[in-house]
Amino acid sequence: MWQDVKLLNASANFLFGVCALLLLLAGLWVFANQPMFTLKVIDVEGLDNVALRHVNAEIIRSATLPRIKGNFFTTNLDVIRHSFELVPWVRKASVRREWPDKLIVTLEEHVPLGTWGEEGQLLSVKGEVFTANLAEAEEDTRLLEFSGPVGSEKEVMNHFLAFKEWFKPISLAPESVAYSKRYAWLIKMNSGLEVQLGREENSTVLKERVDRLLQVYPELINRLQGKIESVDLRYPNGLALKATGQELNVVSKKKK
Repeated sequence: MWQDVKLLNASANFLFGVCALLLLLAGLWVFANQPMFTLKVIDVEGLDNVALRHVNAEIIRSATLPRIKGNFFTTNLDVIRHSFELVPWVRKASVRREWPDKLIVTLEEHVPLGTWGEEGQLLSVKGEVFTANLAEAEEDTRLLEFSGPVGSEKEVMNHFLAFKEWFKPISLAPESVAYSKRYAWLIKMNSGLEVQLGREENSTVLKERVDRLLQVYPELINRLQGKIESVDLRYPNGLALKATGQELNVVSKKKK
């Protein structure tokens, strides 16, 4: 072996390469751990430069900085992002580094639309349930009311948007949308009117039932002296309604 010059040269080159790599790594480690790279600044800003309404940037910055482990190079951005997303009102956070000792945290806040269920939770305009201070949410808007089975938040939101459009021709707007465990829909309008839509047996049945009401609603308002309290559309043909001091059935077939 010791007489094999080529093998000796190859072995020497390998050892020199390993030593050079170790020296390089050691140099990088020393460089990366210089005091100048200790994180000293965290800038917290709103998404697309939108001002944060419910998250106090100064408080969240002061509370987070001491808990961050590592420096500019070694800190785990995913861990930091997750810690910010645990803060009430924060929907989504993103974190990036800025040379040499700064982190830029961009936050997107939830925008409340209404309450969800009876647990004091909120439903956002994106159809996401979150937990936050209800009093703060009421400062932004008059909260609507939503409820439904676990996991139905997006479906309830999509139906709310559809109902909102469907009832526009008669100047009614949903203030409450309830989706029962039996998959039936109940809407309460801004006029106080309660609309029973029933179950969605196919993709068009709910719209057909609403259209049935829209066709006769102006006439019903003119004919009935009292305020219409509720309308039941869970019939193949026609509807049933209750007005102040009277009830009116205009169906002869059994409810679905």
